[in-house]
Amino acid sequence: MIAIVYPQFYGVGGIARYLDSFLANLPADHPPIYLITGDEHQTARHYAGVEIIHLPLAAHRLSLVVWSWQARKQLMHLYQAGKIKWVNLHFPPLIPGLFLPKDIPVVLTAHTTYLGMSGKFYTTKHFDSQWGKYSLAIKAWMEYRIFSRTQKVITLTEQGRQEVLAYEFKNAITVIPNGADTALFTPDTSVDKDIDVLFCGRIELRKGSRSMVELCLQLITNKPDIRIAIVGYGDDYAWVKDKLLPHANNIWLTGKVSFLETVSYYNRSKVYVSTSYYEGLPGTCLEAMAMGLPVVVWDFLFYRGLVVEGHTGVLVTPNDYAAMTQKTLALLANPQQMSMLGQHGRALLEAEYHWAKLAKDVLRVFETPD
Repeated sequence: MIAIVYPQFYGVGGIARYLDSFLANLPADHPPIYLITGDEHQTARHYAGVEIIHLPLAAHRLSLVVWSWQARKQLMHLYQAGKIKWVNLHFPPLIPGLFLPKDIPVVLTAHTTYLGMSGKFYTTKHFDSQWGKYSLAIKAWMEYRIFSRTQKVITLTEQGRQEVLAYEFKNAITVIPNGADTALFTPDTSVDKDIDVLFCGRIELRKGSRSMVELCLQLITNKPDIRIAIVGYGDDYAWVKDKLLPHANNIWLTGKVSFLETVSYYNRSKVYVSTSYYEGLPGTCLEAMAMGLPVVVWDFLFYRGLVVEGHTGVLVTPNDYAAMTQKTLALLANPQQMSMLGQHGRALLEAEYHWAKLAKDVLRVFETPD
């Protein structure tokens, strides 16, 4: 008897993907679940034993505040009718968390925190925060307030757990990773692999957009015939496109693509590479591994347990572009190693990161007393 609160369920972002995969893989005996979301970009969705409640999400500055107030009223109605025992809030965004009724126990799924997204979690500065000092102070106040009303927290990584602890949260924290739908993300060996290197995800500073450009330039310098696809969009897309325009013969920027379209890009690619500095648990890396691709990433805590050096992928010291270039090109020159890493990655996803297992792990959090 759970009410999930997230206003942007029909988007293409990581949390929308997470929720869709969770709901699609619920066990047959799961408790009743209500999803309270917005109507923006609404499409037909159906999940057994799940009722989707749509609240208008208008296109104006106060729309999320209005939506959050309406969500609060829905939660109170469901709770008073005896239909729910828990609220499961997913953030960001933060505003809905400020409107949750105090009487209903909350499990917060913290996909990211602003401590992490601003780069302040790291002792070394890797990127410039997109938020100013005062904006971050307001967001921190909001996060502290939400944590103070929360009985339990789910994070996706050990790094996420450490970020939550930095907010002085004293209650239970459970680490349950993101996953991939291994039935949907299944490699098709009949597809011609005409893309050497695939970057996939949001194009933003904290996702390493500027580092991605630097790496692309070094890859082209060392392998002039390399073929690179950059799948995604974001705040830094225009800058990236401008910098890479002279290399259009080597690089293809797709812009925004649908969730399902990404499968074709994974199938056509040989190696997945990411220069991201901050993730919850990167959905595109999980998807790439499910598709049997070897992965090359910076060595950050949020990859711990997923990308295992020499077994499922390659870890590189952050900002060592020469090493990342060399290791990526070495993989491309060694089909046997690419195949071995890809097979191990797929096996790990099937064993530990598939949603049929993870959905049960998430539900177990709601079974224990608050």
